[in-house]
Parts: sequence; structure tokens; C-alpha cells
Amino acid sequence: MIDLTLRHVSKRYRIQPDSDEGKANPAWWRRLLPLRRLQDFYAVRDVSFEVRRGEALGIIGHNGAGKSTILRMLSGITTPTDGEIIINGQLSALIEVGSGFHPELTGRENIYLNGAILGMRRRDITARLDSIIDFAGVRKFIDVPVKRYSSGMYVRLGFSIAAHLDPDILLLDEVLAVGDAAFQAKCLQRIGELERAGKTIIFISHDLRAVEQLCDRVLLLQQGRVVAEGRPREVIAEYHRRSECRTPEPDSDIIEAELTREIEIRNFALQNDEGRTTTFLSGDQLKGRLAYTVHRPMNDVLFIGLIYTMWGELVCHLSSEWSCGLADLSGGSGEVELFCPELSLPPGNYQMAVEIWGCNRLLDRQSGFRLYVGPGRPVYGWFLMPHEWRWSDDEQLYSTRREQISDELLARS
Repeated sequence: MIDLTLRHVSKRYRIQPDSDEGKANPAWWRRLLPLRRLQDFYAVRDVSFEVRRGEALGIIGHNGAGKSTILRMLSGITTPTDGEIIINGQLSALIEVGSGFHPELTGRENIYLNGAILGMRRRDITARLDSIIDFAGVRKFIDVPVKRYSSGMYVRLGFSIAAHLDPDILLLDEVLAVGDAAFQAKCLQRIGELERAGKTIIFISHDLRAVEQLCDRVLLLQQGRVVAEGRPREVIAEYHRRSECRTPEPDSDIIEAELTREIEIRNFALQNDEGRTTTFLSGDQLKGRLAYTVHRPMNDVLFIGLIYTMWGELVCHLSSEWSCGLADLSGGSGEVELFCPELSLPPGNYQMAVEIWGCNRLLDRQSGFRLYVGPGRPVYGWFLMPHEWRWSDDEQLYSTRREQISDELLARS
């Protein structure tokens, strides 16, 4: 069953163009000038999609892509200029956490006020009051005016109220930018519970990890249009490929003329077990295949992979010297494979460069290879260092003896 349908929806605004004439004149004088022709600006243009009952749809995109405009049209705050929106079921929107709170009212009073604004009946609020207070973690201050609350308490209470709604369709816009990491994890868990209960969820966020974790399908918006749709991992990878952010080129002081290219890089591609890709999860295997051509025989050849942050800071250095030693290449073409059994980087955007060295000279270099790491194995800090904990002999003996004593006590009882 389809809960939500958008058919060729557009939202147009009329804006006054900027001009040098307006800048050169003071505000009072500008009003005497003839009115300039207004221009059309489309925040959303010809967007169509459907959301099935019980599906979690994510909408991502850069600032100004039209994400929040779609949510405002769905929630009835504004109407589309063109197209049709069909909603099948009760819809609730959480667009700004804590909106509708009165600073002079207590937390308890604001729960009833805000719950009513969001469409809850008084008896439903009363039945869920204790759960709302405990979820927000503000029981000690529930009868204190919210103007005394910290910003974290304020938004936690606002999200807690919304998290206890019982709509058929729930619209969420950047609601996870609240509280500390523990509370955000609790929010994700609650949204997951709503999804498992069969609620239809439209989730807009810049937190791509949360989008990938929560959503069944993702739309990518760019300049008000849908430019990609599909599984979260694939659309997030497309988002990064289309990123408008221009990152610094690592080691940009390397001059092309300095590269001898006696051995030349023909191609470099990253791949996982499923094939060629730029998207991985923390803990995945990472493979890279580098194709080269030898124009002049060379001894002591070294292949190097370099991974940088998006700000150009070197994260790690992967050298062939540590695994297969220095190579002597006589001529022709060949391939060499970079293999990492476990990608230890935390989620984020990275870029790679590959180099070929010979006789202590840089022969060739290629950079700008994008690498997106999504959430997989938990990584805290800068990277995951492969490790294990082992019992020393004494500790193992002590642990074993303790287990024996526990077994004896249980047997006696």
C-alpha cells in the first residue's frame, strides 16, 4: 500500500534579482526606483516519488537542495506551486525540535502543550507522560520552567515528546542533531522501533551514517531535482561523487615536470568483494589494483598508497616494501594489487594517491581517488588498531581457579 505520493511537484518563489544599481543607492532612495522584474526561483522542481507503508525513506543533499521545502509541503506549512501530493493516513512532522514550547511553563505543562500541537490527545499524553519524562532524562526538573533548562535539556524534551507520537507517517528533519552521543543513540533506537512497528518514515539529515542505518531507500536532491534514487549505500556514494566541496590536493607542491615517468601509472581502481567501488564499511577488506607500464628497466621499485583526509592531512602510508620488498622491473606492462585485510578508518570521506618510486626517485604519481567509509565495525578515535587481549599465565590460572570455586559453591547450594 502506498502511504505517500508526489507527482511532478514543484515549488516556485518570486525573488527580486540583485543589482549593482541597488547597492550603489541608499535604502530610502532605492524605493523610488522603478520596480525590477521579479525572477522565478524553483526550490523544488518536478519531483515525483512514492513511499510504501512501513518504508523508511531518506532524503539527502547539500544545503539548498530542496529537502526541507519538500517536508514543509508534506506537512502543510506551504503548498506546491505545481503537481499533486497524496497522503494516505495520519501524518505528524518534527521539523524543529522544541518548537511550540512556552518558556514560562514548566516541562510538564509544555509536554501537554507541545503534545497537543503535534496532534496528541490529552489522555494519550497522560498515559505516556512518565515514558516521555524518562526518555528525556529531565524528571528532576520536570516542574521547573523550561526557560531554566539548558539547551540540551530543552531539545531532549522536545524530541522525547515527538518520539512518543503514534502517527501513520512521521516526517523527521535533522532531529538527531540533539543531545550527546548517548542520547542520539537512544533517538536512533526509538526511530528504529517506530519503523519496526510499521510506521512510514521520511527522514532528512546530513548525518549520512544515520541515513544508511535507518533507511530502506534514499533520494538524492540537487538544485531541487531528484538526481539519484536507490539503496542507501549506493546513493550516499553518488552524493560524495557529486560533492561540490573542492578539497585541497595532497602534496600539491609536486610539480609534474619532476616526475620522470620511466615507469608510468596507467590506471588505479579500488574494489571490494562485490567489484569496483569507492564505498566501503569500517572493517571491510580493501583492494586496489594498479596497472603500470615500464618504459625503462628499473631496480628497487617501490609502490606506495597514501590515504588523506578531505583536508589533505596524511592518515596512513601503505608501502610495498613491507610486504613484498623492492622489485626489479625489466620492461613491458604489469599490475600490482594493494590489499588491506581490514579497513581500520572511522566513517568519513577520504582521498587516495598512488606513487611509484625507483632508485630513490619519484617516477609517477596519481591522486584524487575518492574513498568513502561508512559505519561498519565500531571505530573510536582516529583509526582501529588490530589488537587482542591475552591472559598471562598467572591471570589465566587465577581466572580458572575462580570459576572452579564458583562451580563448587553452586554445587553445594
